[in-house]
Amino acid sequence: MLSHIRKQSRETRDLCARGWDLLYHRGPGQVSFWFIALTVGLASGLAAILFRFAVERLQATVYAHEDVNTLASFAQTLPWFWVLMIPAIGGGIVGLILQRATPDGRLRSVADVIEGAALNDGRVEKKAGMASAVCSWITLSTGGSTGREGPVVHIAAMIASWVSNRLAVDGITGRDLLGCAVAAAVSASFNAPIAGALFGLEVVLRHFALHAFAPIVVASAAGTVVNRLAYGDVTEFVLPGTTTVEFYLELPAFFLLGLVCGLVAVLTMKAIFFADNTGTVIQRRLSLPHWLRPAVAGLLLGAVAIAFPHIIGVGYETTSRALSGDLALGQALAFAVVKVAALSITMAGRMGGGVFSPSLMVGALTGLVFGHIATGLFPEVSSAFTLYALAGMGAVAAAVLGAPISTTLIVFEMTGDWQTGLAVMVSVSMSTALASRLVDRSFFLSQLENRNVHLAAGPQAYLLAMFRVQGVMRKPTDKGAADEAACHRMIEQGLFVKASATLETALPRFEKSGVAYLPVVTLEGEDQTPVLQGALFHVDALKAYNRALAATAAEEHS
Repeated sequence: MLSHIRKQSRETRDLCARGWDLLYHRGPGQVSFWFIALTVGLASGLAAILFRFAVERLQATVYAHEDVNTLASFAQTLPWFWVLMIPAIGGGIVGLILQRATPDGRLRSVADVIEGAALNDGRVEKKAGMASAVCSWITLSTGGSTGREGPVVHIAAMIASWVSNRLAVDGITGRDLLGCAVAAAVSASFNAPIAGALFGLEVVLRHFALHAFAPIVVASAAGTVVNRLAYGDVTEFVLPGTTTVEFYLELPAFFLLGLVCGLVAVLTMKAIFFADNTGTVIQRRLSLPHWLRPAVAGLLLGAVAIAFPHIIGVGYETTSRALSGDLALGQALAFAVVKVAALSITMAGRMGGGVFSPSLMVGALTGLVFGHIATGLFPEVSSAFTLYALAGMGAVAAAVLGAPISTTLIVFEMTGDWQTGLAVMVSVSMSTALASRLVDRSFFLSQLENRNVHLAAGPQAYLLAMFRVQGVMRKPTDKGAADEAACHRMIEQGLFVKASATLETALPRFEKSGVAYLPVVTLEGEDQTPVLQGALFHVDALKAYNRALAATAAEEHS
């Protein structure tokens, strides 16, 4: 017996020694990375808190009201011309900044962070990103009807990009740092450490690889600590009374609510895209300068806010009223419709901000309307109608973000109510299942799809766009190069590909023509003869594509 104990002790000691050696001698990079993740998390969390504080201070100064959580009620007491002009002035300032600081007059937000993770080794633009942050700050402070999570996520992404560039890290590490920064920013914004970590994985990295999980959790926890040091351990919303589900007869109602919320989410996204396209058409036809577009949008917002001041800012006051049941059916329905319109105007005006907080508000109002109807029709088998507002809040937001897991957890952590999990999960699952089939997975991926960045279909679609033909082709001096005379004959027949094109353009031409290679040319001008640069072989293009797919699969499953 004693010898057995000694043997076990020796084996345990040897195992610990090997583990120690692995951790500190064979893998110091991973240990160092955790400390870097902690630093990035603290910096991103601090940036999120400072942005929130800056919005609150400027909003209090502009509207002369300290309590931003009751701004909608206070705006009803202001003279109508102030309510009208404050968003217009803010929009004018935003327009001037965008015209000077961005090449396309477009604000950077969560969609650009997702694109940076997928296509740019975890890096995002800095100059345009800083301008977007300032514009979002002004917009949210002067009555813009959006949320602060979009700019906060991009600010955190800029911090991660700076660190990645300073350390000259590779794409995998850069993406992991990006996930750490985003997780910390979300956690600090909503006091939601679990949801923040999952948001970084689910929305930005779009995988749950183990190598990224630990540092992202560390960063998310750091962001939450920063939030609680600044605001204390409090939830964003306080739910009144009981929220017990009347099992099991009531569950079908939450299935139906999920479908309704999925349709509302789709209509919200479609309204934003329609308003944006309409604004672009009007701007082009009237030859309006870029700076005037946010100013006009601000003027429209001000006009709406005269009658519906609840659209001003993030809208937590109205969301809280919906969750507490302090709105009648007609009020909730009208507020939801007007909020969607105000959000569409703000986004179409390129004024800045995010869509998460507005989708929470629209979802809570939608759920409250559904709850009023459901409990009125079946009072004997219904729980409190405010529970429907809670479930609707999560269902619409999850469908808009395309993030059912992290959104469900954000709802729990923002309300502190973990007893209604089944009702919220049922509604969220149905809404995301429906909405993801009617749009390109989410609002952010649909934004990218509209810009011809195809991330919604997965790596097999977007990886082709990462390879330039010029980088894969064989030059005339390379071994195994194509016959130049044959290339020139193919060029005369119109069988060639530009050097600046990507494999996304080239591979369909191989499928259509059936040739083994395509001449690669540059065009000096429309009427000039194409200049032969080399040839792209079908087998080389497929090899490059397969290597990229293998590398992506290895990263996502490591």
